[in-house]
Amino acid sequence: MVCGGFTCSKNALCSLNVVYMLVGLLLIGVAAWGKGFGLVSSIHIIGGVIAVGFFLLLIAIVGLIGAIHHHQVMLFFYMVVLFIVFLFQFGVSCSCLAMNRGQQETLLNSTWGILENKTKTDLESQLNCCGLLNGTSSRTQFELDLQNCPAFCKKDGFCFSCGDKMLNHATEALKILGGVGLFFSFTEILGVWLAVRYRNQKDPRANPSAFL
Repeated sequence: MVCGGFTCSKNALCSLNVVYMLVGLLLIGVAAWGKGFGLVSSIHIIGGVIAVGFFLLLIAIVGLIGAIHHHQVMLFFYMVVLFIVFLFQFGVSCSCLAMNRGQQETLLNSTWGILENKTKTDLESQLNCCGLLNGTSSRTQFELDLQNCPAFCKKDGFCFSCGDKMLNHATEALKILGGVGLFFSFTEILGVWLAVRYRNQKDPRANPSAFL
């Protein structure tokens, strides 16, 4: 069967969903590894990563089963959900690539404010820093974080703020994150296109008079 036919579309869609399944399992495994080694203690962060991995794994399984059995309903559900994910991920990826330093500081401040104290101290220990940003708007919170900071740099009498350390690499990290997200968003639109194409093709092994 030439590429572009029923078999080729089926194999391509199955392969794409196998990749999605591996990515989903990787996310779940990384979250469990981070929790097991104590790198991240926040149950919200761990739960969020596991939820994303489980959702991706579930959608990939639906797509894989739909592709194997040429199931019309499952393929329709798969391509609708995948298109919604594409729109969301494309928007987030473009936002990451377009974010300037002022927006990065605002995002860090809002994120730091909702983190648990245990998560903050974990970050301070890992990065060897204290507090987020030593600014006038966050001075009270910075002093409170400085008192509870467990970083080794306190013994030397001087610590960089965690916000400054993170902002030094934030632009590069956001570019990588946005680039990877943008790449995967195009694989998702490829999955939608393959699902639509495959769903509208007729199985050559089926009854030729059957309506698909």
